Amino acid sequence: MNRTTLSLIAGTTALAAVTGFAALSAPDAPGTDTAAKAAAQLPVERTSLLCPAPSTSDLAETSYTSFTPVTKGTGNGGKAELRQAAEESADAPADGEDKGKDKGRDDGKSGEDKPAKPVLAPKEPGKPVTGDSSGGDAPALVGTADGRFAPGWTVQETTEVAAGTGRGLQGVNCTAPDTDFWFPGASTDADRTDYVHLTNPDDSAAVVDLELYGKDGALKSEVGEGITVPPHSSEPVLLSTLTGERQTNLTVHVNVRSGRVGAAVQALDDKLGGDWLAASTDPSGSLVLPGIPEDATSVRLVAFTPGDADADLKVRLASPSGPITPAGHETVHVKGGMTTAVDLGDVTRGEAGSLVLTPTDRSVPVVAALRVVRGKGDKQETAFIPATRPVGTRATSADNSGKGSTLSLTAPGAAATVKVTASAGSEGGTPVSKTYTIKAGTTQDIEPPAPSGLKGSYALTVETVSGGPVYGARTLTASEGGVPAFTVQTLPDDRGTVAVPEADEDLSVLQK
Repeated sequence: MNRTTLSLIAGTTALAAVTGFAALSAPDAPGTDTAAKAAAQLPVERTSLLCPAPSTSDLAETSYTSFTPVTKGTGNGGKAELRQAAEESADAPADGEDKGKDKGRDDGKSGEDKPAKPVLAPKEPGKPVTGDSSGGDAPALVGTADGRFAPGWTVQETTEVAAGTGRGLQGVNCTAPDTDFWFPGASTDADRTDYVHLTNPDDSAAVVDLELYGKDGALKSEVGEGITVPPHSSEPVLLSTLTGERQTNLTVHVNVRSGRVGAAVQALDDKLGGDWLAASTDPSGSLVLPGIPEDATSVRLVAFTPGDADADLKVRLASPSGPITPAGHETVHVKGGMTTAVDLGDVTRGEAGSLVLTPTDRSVPVVAALRVVRGKGDKQETAFIPATRPVGTRATSADNSGKGSTLSLTAPGAAATVKVTASAGSEGGTPVSKTYTIKAGTTQDIEPPAPSGLKGSYALTVETVSGGPVYGARTLTASEGGVPAFTVQTLPDDRGTVAVPEADEDLSVLQK
């Protein structure tokens, strides 16, 4: 083996460790043992997160919480920073502009352009850092983390809006950039004002197609094709400007032609408050939607299958006592390429639950989300629960307080044991861990442990210890003028490590 081949292997292994999305494997050489060595799980070395602009309301109060769990094998270096998207763009000189030229900033210095200070920059893993913003001018944020801050980096954006369209509590986990997103549960109804926020973290423009699917199939919209998102910027696109059709239930597909973006849908209702709708997990034959609050007064399932084939799904509620089939909603039929909505009413009947969808016969890929309502009359509030990946090795929820946080865990298959760790508080406190066993087919609502001597907010990290897959969600609640405000964030695996195969031998002895 020559040095060029060795360099290629080393470079590919490094790429896998940096991105967290690649696993390296080599073909078996003739005459060698075909059993591959187990791959080592190494921490990712760099990651990115994007936070959408939180609100246009002057009454909005937004908090950000950044947290990285402690991960073995990461060393001592690295940092995590969140910056305003517009400022990051302004830091780079325009084409043809002299890099030393004064751009008119009123800092008393000519020829020196200092980068804007980060909005949030945690000092150490294991301890959250928080920041606040008021009013409707808060921008989108673009962030990167490397070294010991990269594995499992989590940022929560939480906004309280006292009145007006979308009033209540809105929360979203800042997302990693990608090229494909599905959002079942959006709407262009007269009472709804839904935006899809597209945030570009890179140095070149991204080109995005927005596809809308209603109850009868795709909606024609030339306006949604070829949307350009400039470098280091965010574009909110009002869905009602993409089509003249009023649709109560829509599925939005964000398809990135070039580049990559972060995407989230902000769904604002004139009567039912509002929240962020996060993307559903990738299309799959079976889906889990965890964390329906026990006092939910109305639950609507919105499902979509991207292909031409229809999907027939069994509907089960994983309750605290075991799986239940909702009366009158034993199955749901989803026509290919069409959005299907089913009102399940107060399906939980006063108990916590998670919805589990499985194929009745053949498996057809589906995406899905729940619209959940709490309260009655003019005191109602809405949140969304998309289908999600399992907790896996580890998942984290930031921005928890001593009151108002509920952790919901479900084991739809085999029983499982998980460890839940409450981090130190952002202003003080000592971490604490507790182990829970989730029975097969059940959902368990947990009042999460809080760090001793808690000051500020803290993060919850869930780790699977043994048993079958576990799915989770965290609910935040608050009281806004008698309205039961709430927001739900799912807990998918943080993908903080990447599989890198071990070498079978010391390759240096094979150099020629």
